[in-house]
Amino acid sequence: THVQLVQNAMSSQVRLKLLPSIKCMFDEPIQVKVAGLRPRQVINMRAKLTDDKGVVFSSSATYRADGSGEVDLRRDPSLGGSYVGVEPMGLLCSMRPHTMHKIYLKTNAINPQVVKFSVHEEEGRLLAEMINERLLMRDGVTRVPVNEGNIRGVLFTPPGKGPFPAVLDLPTSVSEARPSLLADKGFVVLSMAVYNKKGENSTETHLDHFEEAMNFLKQQPKVGSEGIGIMSRCKGANIGLSLAAFVPGVEAIVCMNACNANVVTPLYYKKQQILSSIIKFIPTESGAIIIKDALEDPLTEKNKGSLIPIERAKSPFLFAAVGDDLNWDSKAYMDEMVERLKRHGKENFETVFYPGAGHMLEPPYAPHCPSSFNAGVGKRVLWGGEPKAHIAAEIHLWKKIQEFFKTHLSCDAAQTKAKL
Repeated sequence: THVQLVQNAMSSQVRLKLLPSIKCMFDEPIQVKVAGLRPRQVINMRAKLTDDKGVVFSSSATYRADGSGEVDLRRDPSLGGSYVGVEPMGLLCSMRPHTMHKIYLKTNAINPQVVKFSVHEEEGRLLAEMINERLLMRDGVTRVPVNEGNIRGVLFTPPGKGPFPAVLDLPTSVSEARPSLLADKGFVVLSMAVYNKKGENSTETHLDHFEEAMNFLKQQPKVGSEGIGIMSRCKGANIGLSLAAFVPGVEAIVCMNACNANVVTPLYYKKQQILSSIIKFIPTESGAIIIKDALEDPLTEKNKGSLIPIERAKSPFLFAAVGDDLNWDSKAYMDEMVERLKRHGKENFETVFYPGAGHMLEPPYAPHCPSSFNAGVGKRVLWGGEPKAHIAAEIHLWKKIQEFFKTHLSCDAAQTKAKL
C-alpha cells in the first residue's frame, strides 16, 4: 500500500551513528546520534547486550528529534524510560538484567562486549540498528591464565619492552574488566579473585597465597617497579590492606569501599591467625539482604582483634567511599582509617567521596548493579547507588586510580634487565 511505501522510504532514510567509531575501548564514551527523522519526531531507542554468563541486559528511552530531525544523546534528554535527562552514555549504564539480582560479568576479556543499539517509532517499528563493539584489550595486550602453587588468576601484559609498573588486582569474585582495562594503560596486572571457582577462602583466608601472587608478579620479565600496586574493593580491600600492613613490597594501594576490619573469614599468615572477623542478616522484600545492618562494630573491645593495623603500611593509600553504600558504611570506615593513620602521625593517604554512588564501583560504562549474589556471605545483597551519581563517580574514580598508580609506582629499567 501507499502508506507502507512511505513508511519504508522513511525508515530507509533514518541513520544511527556511533561516533567516533562502532569499535571502541570498553571504558571510552561514544556519541550516539540519529539523523533522517521527521522534525520533532518522538522515537524510542534501545540497547541490549548478553554478558559472559549469558545474562541479558537491556534499556530503552524516549527522545524527541530537533527541527532538523536529529537526536544527539550528548545534547538531548531522555523524556522517560530506563533513565531521564541528559546522560550521553545513559542507555549503556541504565541497562538492567532480565533476571533479578544479576551483576554484569566479564569473565574473559579476550571477547569484546557487543551492544546492539536500535531506533524505533513510538509504536515499536524498527527504523535503524547498529552494533557497538566494546573492546577490553588493546592490540598487543596478552592474557595468560595462571594456575601455579596457590595462585589462581589471570595475567595481563601490555605490548612493548617496558619496563612497566605492576598491579595486583583483588576482585571479590572473578571479573576481568578492571585488570584488562588497566593493562591497556601500560601496567602489568595479575588479577586474583578472593573467592575463586574452587571455593577456596570460604572458611579461612590465607594471606600467604596473595603474597605468593605478589612475588610471581615481581618476577615477570616486563615488570620494572620494585614494589607493586594493589587495586581492591570490599573483601578484596581486606586482603589489600592486610598485605600493605603485614607483607613488605606494597608500593601503592587503592581501596574502594573498604571496611577497616577483617570480615567474613579469619585471616591467617604463616600458619598463625593474625586477624579475627566480624559479620544477623535482615532480608528485604525482594529477598536480598542489607549487609550494613549485619556487621558488628569493629571498634568494640571484643572485635578489636579484627581491626587491620594499617599504620604499619609504608605505602600511600587512595581511599574511595560512597554515600549510598548498602553493603556497609564505607564513609564511616574510611573516616576511621584516616583517623587511625593521623593518630600514628601518618599522612600517606588521599581520599575521595561520592555522595550518591553505591558499593559496586567498576570501570565506567558497564550496566550499574544495584543488587546481586555476594560470594562472601552466600546471599543476594543490595549494593545501593543512584544511577546518575554512580556513573559520574565511576568516570572520575577510574581516571584517579590511573593517575595514583602512575605517580606512586616507580619503574626502573635496570631491574628489568636484571631479571632477563
